[in-house]
Amino acid sequence: MGFLTIVRKLRQKEKEMKILIIGLDNAGKTTIVKKFNNEPTDTVEPTLGFDIKTLEHRGFNLNFWDVGGQQTIRAYWRNYFEVTDGLIWVVDSADKWRLDTCRDELAALLDLPNALSPEEISEHLNLGSAQYANRHWEIQSCSARTGDGLVKGIDWMVDDVASRIMLR
Repeated sequence: MGFLTIVRKLRQKEKEMKILIIGLDNAGKTTIVKKFNNEPTDTVEPTLGFDIKTLEHRGFNLNFWDVGGQQTIRAYWRNYFEVTDGLIWVVDSADKWRLDTCRDELAALLDLPNALSPEEISEHLNLGSAQYANRHWEIQSCSARTGDGLVKGIDWMVDDVASRIMLR
């Protein structure tokens, strides 16, 4: 293998991102990935375990790791964090009854001692608190069903991750 081939492979690897997409069961994780890939979303089955989908977006290969959100699977979420470049935490803003569970699962995952707006979700999940000060996060309101806001959220993720991995 020549030097130029090695350099190309390294540059190609820089353009690859592992994006972990998690949240409670029925939050819309798989629907978001399917919608982003322009796949039909009318028959989405619960993800048992995980599913990996690689999509190209703005010159980057995004490896979406769509991990099931059932209570029996949540204990294994942290096993997927190795070499993860970004995390998309999916919240069903219409499921007000499980927001406390959603907040608790997010806090546990990060090892920290009608529909709601992004501001209300941020407030309820305590994302403005000091415990999240060192984290890169963004709440992007989107619809898994229509795709509204989805590209904007993925664009933010790509820009944020790219700004960090290109500095390495």
